[in-house]
Amino acid sequence: MENFSIPKDTEFEELVHALAGRLNGRSWKLATAESCTGGWIAKCCTDLAGSSSWFERGFVTYSNEAKTELLGVDPAILQAEGAVSATVALQMVEGARRFSGVDVAVAVTGVAGPAGGTDDKPIGTVWFGWIVKGGVPDAEVLHFTGDRDAVRRQTVAHALRGLLDRV
Repeated sequence: MENFSIPKDTEFEELVHALAGRLNGRSWKLATAESCTGGWIAKCCTDLAGSSSWFERGFVTYSNEAKTELLGVDPAILQAEGAVSATVALQMVEGARRFSGVDVAVAVTGVAGPAGGTDDKPIGTVWFGWIVKGGVPDAEVLHFTGDRDAVRRQTVAHALRGLLDRV
């Protein structure tokens, strides 16, 4: 497990302000596809007044059924690999972009705890997916430490940082 600092709300605000500036500068829209964060990335984005100019929508797909129904994630992949995998993160982000028509999307799926971890996917394991107009989707896995709130906070901050790196 890597050692990450736990972001404060002010860090989320700073990241969102920077992201808003970049997306508005390109007239791009963003969609989120969230599992373990339960809509927290979308909440941070929409906390900023005027976010409707760059934030299109968020998909909260906590269950496997929601991932399939709302984002088009292949049920066979969910069965074979589990929801916390690179393939699922990539299918989530591609579905978010496809079903919303946006320029940029992010997806997160992970194990926030306190239960649900396994030997190969311990608590704190989170897969991220990103896609940007004109590019190919990419995925990344991180292993966060701390309690449920800490894992989710770190996930939200990393998702926002990843968007900034790609926009």
